Amino acid sequence: MKLDNIFKKLPNEWQFVLEDFEEASQVQLSHFVKKEYESKEIYPQVENLFWAFELTPLKKVKVIILGQDPYHGEGQAQGLAFSVPKNIKIPPSLKNIFKELNEDLGMPIPSSGSLEKWAKQGVFLLNTVLTVEKSKAGSHRKKGWEQFSSQVIKEISNRNKNCVFILWGSPAQKFKKFINTDKHLILESVHPSPLSSYRGFFGSRPFSKANDFLKKNGRKEIDWSL
Repeated sequence: MKLDNIFKKLPNEWQFVLEDFEEASQVQLSHFVKKEYESKEIYPQVENLFWAFELTPLKKVKVIILGQDPYHGEGQAQGLAFSVPKNIKIPPSLKNIFKELNEDLGMPIPSSGSLEKWAKQGVFLLNTVLTVEKSKAGSHRKKGWEQFSSQVIKEISNRNKNCVFILWGSPAQKFKKFINTDKHLILESVHPSPLSSYRGFFGSRPFSKANDFLKKNGRKEIDWSL
């Protein structure tokens, strides 16, 4: 498989993010990702690399949920943080997100792990690292994706008003320095992973808190049902 500059795959309406993302960093990251896709099994599939950007244009962004890197199991990653295709077994962290959704809003626990419905309503499901090698969690961290993601978050913070940034776990919380808290709400807790979820994720009520903020600021609430 031959790839050009990977950032050419970024939807046109998001290309402005690249204006302040150094060209040298773009070239270096693009070269690394191209080489990985051409020589290894990398997730998500290259056509889904920027799917979060395709489903959620900037002007529609209301809620941002920051993930870490994509799922590294076969068939799981689809370019949306925490989401898996409908026919794939729901991963443990997502199961815990659904448990909290049930406790928070009383909604039935979904049978499918696809969060596409959220994305189409303005929930921007961004992984701070967009690619991963099969079966090797964290394999593409510190390769340049974090700089790209921080630029995305800065642009959302600067250009939009009254958004909710949901930061689960310390890796996501490192990005809060890029968010203007005079304009936006930050909701943070431990990660929904089974290793940490009982230390403050359960009972954090992010879904109702996000909707309360949106409603208070005249924005349409998210229908969190799936």
